[in-house]
Amino acid sequence: MKRIPLLVCLFVVLQASAQQDDGYTRYELLDPTSQSFRILYEVTATDPGSAYYYNTLRKGSEHKVDGVVDRMTGQQLPWVIVSGADARKAGYASASVDTDYLQVKLARPVTPGSEYRLTIDKTYKDPKSYFIDKDRIVFDRSLGVKRNSVVLPKGYELVRCNYPSQVTMESDGRIKISFLNPGPSEVPLRVEGRKLPASANTSVIVQPAPASPSVGQGRDKSVARVAYNVNERAYQTREIVYFLQQPETHAFRLYHDYTETRPGTDRYLNVVRAGSKASNPSAKILDTGKELKVETLKGEAITKRGLDIGEPVSTESEVVAIWFDPVVKGQSLRLRIEETYTDPNRYVLSNGELVFDRSFGRPFNVVILPEGWFLTANAVPATVDLASDGNISLSYTNGAPDEIDVLIKGRKR
Repeated sequence: MKRIPLLVCLFVVLQASAQQDDGYTRYELLDPTSQSFRILYEVTATDPGSAYYYNTLRKGSEHKVDGVVDRMTGQQLPWVIVSGADARKAGYASASVDTDYLQVKLARPVTPGSEYRLTIDKTYKDPKSYFIDKDRIVFDRSLGVKRNSVVLPKGYELVRCNYPSQVTMESDGRIKISFLNPGPSEVPLRVEGRKLPASANTSVIVQPAPASPSVGQGRDKSVARVAYNVNERAYQTREIVYFLQQPETHAFRLYHDYTETRPGTDRYLNVVRAGSKASNPSAKILDTGKELKVETLKGEAITKRGLDIGEPVSTESEVVAIWFDPVVKGQSLRLRIEETYTDPNRYVLSNGELVFDRSFGRPFNVVILPEGWFLTANAVPATVDLASDGNISLSYTNGAPDEIDVLIKGRKR
């Protein structure tokens, strides 16, 4: 079976610069009269050998850096503000000489096959981006990062947002607007808020756990989802890449990444879908490149180990278990799990045409066609590109909480 290097995966999934991946920005609007907002920017440095990470400080804003955190260890990292010329001298060749940069000293160099996750905490004062217009507050800013959220000041309601977004309430009653940007351009976001009357209830209502699934194809669509708590889709960290093998094998190699933050968690359980078989599993910690212990368990073996797979265990149940040291409070791990699936029901060859029919629950998914095949049909909108080896790739971004039913067809080139 032909193995495609994981470097290809990273290029295809996010198409970021060699410097960084996985950007997520949270804008917390402060007192409107201050014209200031706090920025929490989560990003992953990916350049092998890098000792520093550089963050552009946008022109036209007064900036104050409050700190930088290593997300794996939870420790503060040293930083300085440097000119573009100094950034170039230090090795950041793409730095603009007329721009200032936040230079972060990494606690360990980025090694091949690993990543370095960090959070930058800074505050901008920018009257052009955040201002008062009559009875409204306005946040008007072009956002280039693909995952974003904007949090209104406490006591304000959302009255206008020009980009399709989710809306949730924070635990302290603040309203949050969040979105995924699947396109190639920046989002010219404009959000408007208005002061709520003192009588407005901004306390969070704690809902009981729903009796049946609230999302996915198993949910009961005949009743309102009263107990459903909306989760911010833009902040979900799971992404997956499928490498389709030649269709007569019914096989596809995949990897999926996710971030584990729950203190005490020491395992990841990947339940194999009914009708599929998993083989050749492997896993590692992306933060360090450390390989992890992996087991494939079926039926009674799952019960004997006392594993909760979230569903009744049958003789056909199969789970891939990945073990790691328990997560410490305030720290996190970024994991990558690889395996090969064989699914003769959902990946088939029919009349000379490959058919890949599979539901995707994660917000980010990529499918790469096998060598020698061209695309003839794609049911769910996706961006199409070439992987570095010339194979066709399709990237899906799903900002909704429900699954999407992906259907792909292709023919021999």
